[in-house]
Amino acid sequence: MSVAEKTEQLIPVGTFKSDPVHSTVAFAVKHHVVATFRGKFADFEATLVGGEEPKLEGVVKAASIVVEDENLYGHLQSPDFFDVERFPELRFESSTIRRDGDAFVADAELTVKGVTKPVSVTGTIAGLITDPFGGQRLGLSLETTIDRSAFGIEWNTPLPGGGFAVSNDVALLAELELVKEQ
Repeated sequence: MSVAEKTEQLIPVGTFKSDPVHSTVAFAVKHHVVATFRGKFADFEATLVGGEEPKLEGVVKAASIVVEDENLYGHLQSPDFFDVERFPELRFESSTIRRDGDAFVADAELTVKGVTKPVSVTGTIAGLITDPFGGQRLGLSLETTIDRSAFGIEWNTPLPGGGFAVSNDVALLAELELVKEQ
């Protein structure tokens, strides 16, 4: 069985777009060494194309970050973090998609704050199912960990007892429900 046939079995043929109501793009990072801070983005799009050369792409509007504190919201939008005025979008574009055992792996380019680096995201794929309205859907659960400083997000402050306020390692998480275009 060829690689294309194995990938095709993993990803159905067609173009699938994210259902924003039933999808989430989020991040998690250690805060003050003792806890995990979680945030998400409200405005994003993802497209999965299955077939001979499968492809996964996504765009996140950086200003759509959702956090519970207005001051933190402002700080995350500033040049210390996402610098949304200069870099309004985060982008993900796969170069290859493959199966690794039961896992879905996408090798890709991730662009954050104008810096593009290679990443590999892993996860699972579920479906293909027919919804009550006759549409076809599948699900992707994806994650990777990046070093935020490699993308120019370097703000931090030392803690009196050692360590830093924010870890450099950030988990990126996507729970996507995708609908096949007709």
